[in-house]
Amino acid sequence: MARAEDPAIYSIGAVARMLNLPTSTLRAWEERYSVITPIRSEGSQRLYSRTQVEQLRFIKSRMDAGASAADAHRLLSQDLAAEHIPAAPAEPDAAAKPLVLMAERDSYAANLAEYFLRTEGYEVAFASDAGQAVLQFDERAPDLVIIDLLISGGAGFRLCSEFAAKGTTQVVAVSAIDSADEAMRVGAAAFMRKPLDPLTLVSTVRDLLGTSALAREGRRSTVRR
Repeated sequence: MARAEDPAIYSIGAVARMLNLPTSTLRAWEERYSVITPIRSEGSQRLYSRTQVEQLRFIKSRMDAGASAADAHRLLSQDLAAEHIPAAPAEPDAAAKPLVLMAERDSYAANLAEYFLRTEGYEVAFASDAGQAVLQFDERAPDLVIIDLLISGGAGFRLCSEFAAKGTTQVVAVSAIDSADEAMRVGAAAFMRKPLDPLTLVSTVRDLLGTSALAREGRRSTVRR
């Protein structure tokens, strides 16, 4: 089960996009098999941990190999009971470099995150206030935006809502206080507590972007016309 204190949690919409599955399928699996049960926020939104995403990826990989949903969940249950870590096939690396925009008021935190993201092959843009974030978003069409919810006096919630509404970019909300419910409500795909663990941050970015690089260059070209 996901916990509110997990280093990264994902909305059901984000998980569905990651796995290329309808949200209705995830709900049906939860109700029918009760193997993977996300927590419910105060607003009754389903929130998944990264471990649960990997478990769902395991189930999907087994179904892609020909197993039924029931058999795939049974295999997962057996692995969990034996305290084995289920392994899904690794996804191929994308050739294009995804662009991550960081809207972060803490320059030290931004620089640290930038270092680890660039080390993993991502391009990184930085905005220190809400106005810069909007300009960078409009000009560069990032693949993913990491937003400090308290940037510019709490403007991060508005940025989450505006950027998510565009429908072209994944949004990760970060905050030193537990604002997961509010962040998900305004459109964030994932929420992380600060201070950010660099490895968890990289894993979260990789999870959300997946193999969507094929459409990135075309999307940026469209935005720049």
